[in-house]
Amino acid sequence: MKRRVVDEALQEAKIIGVRNILALRGDPPRDEEYRLDTEDGEEEEEVKENNDEFVWAADLVRYIRRRYGDFFCIGVAAYPEGHSDESHPREQNYEKDLPYLIKKVQAGADFLVTQFFFDVNAYTRFEKTLREHDSEVFRKIPIIPGLLPIQNYQILKRTTKLAHCRIPPGLLEALDPIKADDEEVKRKGIDAICDIIREIQAVKSQGPRGFHFYTLNLEKVVGSILENCNLIPSAIPAIDGEDSATSDLPATTNGINGTTQKAVNGISQLRNPSDLPSSRRTSITSNYLTTTSNEFSSSTPNTTNTASSQPINTASREATWDDYPNGRFGDARSPAFGTPVSYSPCSLPCTPTHARSLWGEPTSPSAITNLFTSHLSGQSPPQLPWSDDSSPSLSPETALIRDHLLTLTTTRNWWTIASQPAIDGLPSTDPIHGWGPAKGFVFQKPFVEFFCPANDWHDRLKPFLKSSSISPEISFYAGTSSGRFESSESSDAVHAVTWGSFLGKEIMTATMVEEVSFRQWCEEAFGRWEEWARCCRDGEARAFLKRQGEGVVLVNVIGHGYRDGEGGRLWEVLREVVER
Repeated sequence: MKRRVVDEALQEAKIIGVRNILALRGDPPRDEEYRLDTEDGEEEEEVKENNDEFVWAADLVRYIRRRYGDFFCIGVAAYPEGHSDESHPREQNYEKDLPYLIKKVQAGADFLVTQFFFDVNAYTRFEKTLREHDSEVFRKIPIIPGLLPIQNYQILKRTTKLAHCRIPPGLLEALDPIKADDEEVKRKGIDAICDIIREIQAVKSQGPRGFHFYTLNLEKVVGSILENCNLIPSAIPAIDGEDSATSDLPATTNGINGTTQKAVNGISQLRNPSDLPSSRRTSITSNYLTTTSNEFSSSTPNTTNTASSQPINTASREATWDDYPNGRFGDARSPAFGTPVSYSPCSLPCTPTHARSLWGEPTSPSAITNLFTSHLSGQSPPQLPWSDDSSPSLSPETALIRDHLLTLTTTRNWWTIASQPAIDGLPSTDPIHGWGPAKGFVFQKPFVEFFCPANDWHDRLKPFLKSSSISPEISFYAGTSSGRFESSESSDAVHAVTWGSFLGKEIMTATMVEEVSFRQWCEEAFGRWEEWARCCRDGEARAFLKRQGEGVVLVNVIGHGYRDGEGGRLWEVLREVVER
């Protein structure tokens, strides 16, 4: 990152009164990650300028401290189970990270925030090691455990995979039988996180004990955890200089930059000795995940929103929080809608080395078609560049429409990346399609999303979908790498393609397709063509994949028939157009 970008961000933070800074190294620069030679001297100089000043988080901490003294209260990341940049790490050991963590603290860090964890023993062992370390730099520094509230089973599995975080067998055993019922998973998850908090509270602390929640922009589970663990203050503490309900509480100093810490019912607040502006608040990290692959299954829906007959205006949207994440197929109007959790924008689900082992370095459309065909047939590779999960086989639901997907792939080189069949009122406990509470019924409209050659879209598929005989039955969304967008729908149209009816509840929508989320996914999906190209060492393969990304259209086609006898109509339409 360029120094001027850091300076601009820090200066803006100072102007608006932000005092707490979490200093992270972040992702390696893309060229460094892929270890590719730059193509010209200008780009090489830019990469050099980006990398020289800030290589490690300690460099950023040292720079902030040198430029701004004690104005900012600086936090840094710590990893109770060890840190790894690899998607498939061979070894993780927090003891190997300690030299780097020591440097960050010695550079001027005021507090540590940990990666989330579910193994309490791993955390307590980690904290004990830090407190007793011979360097003594961790003796009094606040260490804030990071906790991830469990929103649903699939997000738990994906986030722990990304973070290389161990899930204790007992937790998995408790969740596995109820993994299709988000409400039950949340209830069990609340109990699990509360147990973790109580176990940590039982360990003697050097100062007031605080916790950091990775909320996914979903506050209701966090609220339940705070209530159950009695972590909610009886009154909101006043800012320094005002009457404070916590003025009689002892304060501790970490001995580095004079930062003091007070606790209110177990919630720690980091403060500098100087007066704090009223705008200063401790932030809560928010991330979330995406699902975009042929393995998509409504038995693990991305989001569940209560349907409303009233339009939601901007003001009410900002004041309304959902119970469930709103990911790739979620409601873009929700505060829980945002970019996917990944280690960089448009990143692949694996490292460059692993990407080459999975997908090779193709130089022809037929080579890509072979990858998709093998994947759809349940063979290697287990995941594609547009997958965020590496299940050993396709989901049982996808297997039901495998032949339709293979027809699109092998006949016209239309490469499918997400799909689902039609479902008409199956029990919510159905082993393949079921989701949500028991004693309910689930429904699905069929849809498929795929890349197709631009000439096929313009000359063959689009005219057919827009014809008067077909358009009443089908809706479509299409986008290109250049940002061009087309749709059969108005900009405010929202298509519920997975929903459920449950005892004592309003209709719940689990999967939605609409313009805002589709446009956002287009940027991500086409970015993955570029990322895949940059993984390749062969120049011909890099050039080919870049051309492919620029020469295809991403199309999502929804069939509106889902009742018995109607569900196959989408596939009949697509078969007709590919075989014309």
